[in-house]
Parts: sequence; C-alpha cells; structure tokens
Amino acid sequence: MGDDAQALGTAWAGAVQAAGFVPVPRPALHAVLVERAGALLEAASGVREPDAGTAAGRWLVESHFTHPAALEKTLSVLGPALARVDADRGAEVVAALAAGYAAALQERTRAEQERVTTAAFVARAAAEQARWASEARFGALFADAAIGIAIVTADGEIVEVNRAVCEMFGRTADEVLHRSMETYVPADDHEHSQKLRAMQAGELEHVRLERSYPHADGTTIWADVVLSLVRAPDGSPRFIVAMIADVTERHRLETSLRHQAQHDPLTGLPNRTLFFERLEAALGAGRDVGICYLDLDDLKAVNDTLGHDVGDHVLQTVAHRLAAEIGPGTGAESDAGRMVARMAGDEFVVLVEGAADGRLDVGPLRVAQRALDVVRRPVVSGPHRVLVSASVGVVERACGSTDLDSAADLMKAADTTLQWAKKDGRNRVAEFDAERHRAAVARFELSARMPDALGAGEFVVDYQPLVRLTDQRLVGVEALVRWEPPGGDRIGPDEFIPVAEETGLIVPLGRWVLSEACRQAVRWRAEHPDTQLFMSVNLAARQVREPGIVDDVARILANSGWPAHALQLELTESDLMGTTGEPLDALRALAAMGVRIAIDDFGTGYSNLAYLRTLPVHALKLAGPFVTRPFTAVESGGDPESDQVDLEVLALLIELAHTLGLSVTAEVVETSVQLERLRKLGCDTGQGWYFAPPVPASAVPAMLHGPVGPA
Repeated sequence: MGDDAQALGTAWAGAVQAAGFVPVPRPALHAVLVERAGALLEAASGVREPDAGTAAGRWLVESHFTHPAALEKTLSVLGPALARVDADRGAEVVAALAAGYAAALQERTRAEQERVTTAAFVARAAAEQARWASEARFGALFADAAIGIAIVTADGEIVEVNRAVCEMFGRTADEVLHRSMETYVPADDHEHSQKLRAMQAGELEHVRLERSYPHADGTTIWADVVLSLVRAPDGSPRFIVAMIADVTERHRLETSLRHQAQHDPLTGLPNRTLFFERLEAALGAGRDVGICYLDLDDLKAVNDTLGHDVGDHVLQTVAHRLAAEIGPGTGAESDAGRMVARMAGDEFVVLVEGAADGRLDVGPLRVAQRALDVVRRPVVSGPHRVLVSASVGVVERACGSTDLDSAADLMKAADTTLQWAKKDGRNRVAEFDAERHRAAVARFELSARMPDALGAGEFVVDYQPLVRLTDQRLVGVEALVRWEPPGGDRIGPDEFIPVAEETGLIVPLGRWVLSEACRQAVRWRAEHPDTQLFMSVNLAARQVREPGIVDDVARILANSGWPAHALQLELTESDLMGTTGEPLDALRALAAMGVRIAIDDFGTGYSNLAYLRTLPVHALKLAGPFVTRPFTAVESGGDPESDQVDLEVLALLIELAHTLGLSVTAEVVETSVQLERLRKLGCDTGQGWYFAPPVPASAVPAMLHGPVGPA
C-alpha cells in the first residue's frame, strides 16, 4: 500500500492546505499525512484496528487543525478513498476519526475554560489582595498622618477625621464627626464660606486658605487648609478632602518678625516703615491728614555728658508718654485716628487721621502743642533729672487737596517745617507755610545749581568805586559777585550768597572771586601804572573758619602778582566780633602779611568797642543807616533834634575810629548833602550810587583820572 498511502497523503495535505492557515511546514505536513494515510488504509483493510482513525482525529486537533474546513476537507478526501478499500470498514474508520476529532476538541475546550477560570480566579484574588493592601495603606496613612485629614460630604457633613485633626483642635472624633463643616467657619469669614459653597456646587476643584480657628482650650490656632473636590463617576461632587496643617508657630514667628520689621526696638513704637504704610493708606482712603514732626532739642548733649544709657532712657520715657497721651488710651496705636512713631534718632512723628467722614476731629496744631507739653516734663533717670524740649513741624492736608498729594511730599514739607522751628529758636511749634516752603525749595534748587554754575563761568564780578571824599578820586574798588545764568535774568547776591554760606559753597565761590579780583587789579595796574588802587573783597565767616584760608590768600596773591598791602578783606561786624581761636589767628596772620582787614556794615550789631582794639582791623565801613538817617531833616523835613543826635553819634564814631588808627568808609552815599556832611565829619572814603553803582571791569579805567560822580 505504499503507493496508495503516498497518493492519499498527498491529496489529504493538499486539501488541508487549501482549507486555510496550516500551522505545520509543508514538507513536515506531507510526511506526517502520508504516514497517517497508510495507517488508515491498513485499518480499512482490516490489518489494523479502527482506532487508527481516532488517533488521526486527535492529531488534527493537537496540531491545531481546528478550523471546520480542515475537518470537512479531511473527510471529503479520506471517505471515498477508504470506502474503495472496504465500504463498511472504511465508514467505521472515518467515524472513529470524527469521534476522535470531536473528543480531542472537547477536551481542549474544557482545558482552556479551566485555564481561563483559574486565571480569572487568580486575577480576582490578586485584585482583592491589592485593594486590601491599598485600603490598609490608606488607613494607616490616614490614621497616622502628621497632617490633619478630614473627609466631608458634598453637603458639608464631616464623615471622617484622623487623629491629627482631633489633636490639632483639642477635640475627640465624636465631637467633630457628623457636624457641618460650616460650624468651624466664622460667620464673618465671607470669603471662606463663599469658596466652600462654590466647591460644594462643583465650581471649584481646589481651595487653599490660611486663617485662625478656635481651640477647645479657648486659645487660637492658625491652620493652612487645602480643600480638594472628589467627584462621583457621573461628575457630580461627592466628597471634599481637607488637608489641614498647623502653622501656629510659623504664624507667630512671622508676626514677630513683622512686628520687629515695623517697630522700633528701643521704644516699641511703630517705625518709619509702618508709619508710611499708615500714611499712604489714609491718603488712599481720601481722609484729612495731619503730621506733627517732632525732634528733641540737644539730646546729643545728654548723650555726651550723661551717657547714652541716660539718653536712651530719655527716648523711651518720651516715647511712652507720647504714645499714652497723644493717642487716647494706652499703646502706640491705641486710637484709630492717631499713630505715634519713631522715625530715627531723636525724631518722632504723630500722624493724625480724619474720622469716618474723612475730617479731622482734632487739629494737628493742637496735637503738636500737647506733644510739646508732654516732652517738656522732666525725665528722671537714676540720680539725674533731665529737662528736654522739642521742636515740632506741623503739616495739614485736607482731603481733595492737590498740594502735597503724596506721603513723600508731606514728609518733606513736615521736615522743612521742623527745621523752621529749630531755626526760629527751638522749643516751639512751626506751622507749614506753602510760600515759605516754595522759597526753601527754590533755595535748595539754587544751591544744587551753584557748583555747576561756578564751573561753567556763570558768575561775574562787578566793581563799585571806593572814593576819597576830599577830592572824589578813586582809591579802590569793592569786588561784588553776580550770577548771570545763560538765557536768564541775573540772580542777585541777596538770593544766592545766603544759600552759598549755608551750604559751604561760599568757600570755593569766595576763593574764585578773590582770585578773579586780584587778576583784574593786576591788569588795571599794568594798563595804568600811575594809579594806586586797593582791591576790597568780602570774606564770609565760613571762609575764615577754613583751616587753609591764610594759605589760599597767599597763593592767590603770589599767582596773580597783586601785593598784599593793596588787598582789603571785609568781614561783617557780627562775623568779626564772634571770631575767636583759630579764625582770629588766621586774621592776625593775614594782617601780618600786610593784608588790610575791614569791618563791613559796622553799627548793625552790638559792637564791643573795647574788644575792637584787640582785633587786627584797619578800617570801618559804616552801615547805611548811619549815613542816611542823620540827614533826614535836612533833605526831607524830619525832626531836627533827632537828626542832630544822629549826626553827633556819627561824628563820635568817626573820631573813635581815627583814635584807634582806623580809616572810615561811609556806605550808601546817595546825595551831595550826605557827601558834604561826611567830609566835614572827617570821613575818609565813601561808596554809593551818588558816585557810581557796581560796574563791569571795563568801566573802571574811565574813573581813574578824575573825580568820580557829580563834580
């Protein structure tokens, strides 16, 4: 049967392959099916038992020929072939193949079902184990977490809390569970309530809050609360999980640091930072504002003589008195409309705010006077009884005003007003004056411009003739500095000289004027060698106090070539009479060099005539009133007796000056009558508009060779 088996196996392989996917390689399939075909032919011929068909059917299933077409093709090929061998036995073999195929397929299906069932059971068991482990972990995390956790229903009912929440609020779980979360939200905390309701409505997913809550023992704790919304499968709000951290210590630290940052450590009063916050808030709210800026007078003297401990005690005592008595009640901020703050050093400030309607109930001037009375009370520090006074600057700004509309502007105005109080004599209250403030600002701006103006050559020197009265011949000139800004009006010395003296700019300015005047005098002498003029230059007290004044004058004289004996330096009577120590030594050194020293505006102060003898003075320049007043009756019909007395006083002054070996110059000579009387009284020289006003350097040579002024 070898050829028959070969033919049947080949036909069977082709049929199976045509039925679909073949899981066995073709050569191997052909070999196996030829062998199986031989066994089936032998079973049909009676050589073998029919169970060879059963084995072939099982093989098909085991080899994964389980597609219905594979069985159908197998039967369509094997059935006719086996029937030709023996119809009955062939049918029996085919039936055995089909039965073996079905039995094997059934066993395979049952086995697969068992594997699926086992796998499902294992998976379910694993899922149950994982869920149990997850729940156990969550339970442990929930129960033992250091942070408080609470679970709240969408209706706001607290259904679960952990131990940390109970310990944080000092309550048992039974006291907290099944209560509404709104129970723990203060009625006035509208923001908290509004956000909670929005979360319950599903409008917010997360909310973070930090606020205070009551503890069971009556104290207050601060908590950082994070609320997270948990939704049901349909998206509706189901739970709210609250994570609560106790931040009480952190809040206390922040509060302490904030207090330290906003309060003065010595006095405990609010400092300038907190003061400016309060001031800006008042301005932003549109309220009337008053500021009393207070500075203790001469606290430095207390520190220098009694020690800084006593000085600090004085500051503390004054601060506590002001805090207790300026703002009604106790404490630095006891009244909603008042604040007492320490700005720096020995400076305090009182802020007076408007009431609910924005208006001030008490005027700041009244508050300032009360503050002054508080400060004036003696301070007892150990064995010392210290008397203190203060200067106070007061500024008031009404709501709606456009002036001083910022905190910085208000404080600048208050500081300026405080300086007025000090300048006016201290121990007093000064009220802000807008005009005076504008003038002060203008003076400041003027001082800021002066250094650049000096470098840019904006200053010029005019010269006013000094005339010998006997023949009206020019014997000298006084150098007078003027300021000529480019493209602007000339600025008079009465405006910029006081500013220069206050700021110290008078020193470089005076040095420049002296140098320029000496150089100009040398040019005149070179052009007119037959003239013998002296140059008179004003010297401010600030210049005399400069350590290098003598060297400066000597260097300028040397550089210019102008002789010392032809230079006259003028100091006002008040400056010269107060000169002692090194400044007086400087004047004596200048006089020893040959420089003439003159007292300018003599008679405007309280001269000590005996002291005058000890000063290195060569000339007196009589102030204008001494020259003009005695001639009133003659020129304008004044009281003759009074004018006669003035004339006698003037005559005595000239005689006294001559007795002391001093020459006399009369200032402000304006009429011929004054000139004649001064001649008769023996006055040496004069200057004034009768002779000539201050003129540019180019106009001086015309006055060298004849009488100056009307003949």
